[in-house]
Amino acid sequence: MRWPQQGRIPHHVGMGWREFITADPNVVHGQVRFTGTRIPVSVVLDCLASGMTETEILNEYPTLPVQAVRAALAYAAELARDDILPLAAAQ
Repeated sequence: MRWPQQGRIPHHVGMGWREFITADPNVVHGQVRFTGTRIPVSVVLDCLASGMTETEILNEYPTLPVQAVRAALAYAAELARDDILPLAAAQ
């Protein structure tokens, strides 16, 4: 894939992470976590940073949906672009 000019990311790159990630002040102390679980997104990012593969992470945390690892990366990428991402409380 050929990348456009620096700072411009094609719309089709990445994924919609919002359906997989949520925050609720009453669950895991308000940490950003995967929807329907108590697993913080930071845990998966730490696993990736330590060298674990997507398969290893999913085997270690079997309640995570398959898309969770990529959703975590998409969320982290959006944060790295200095966007402020308010999360609505879970309903």
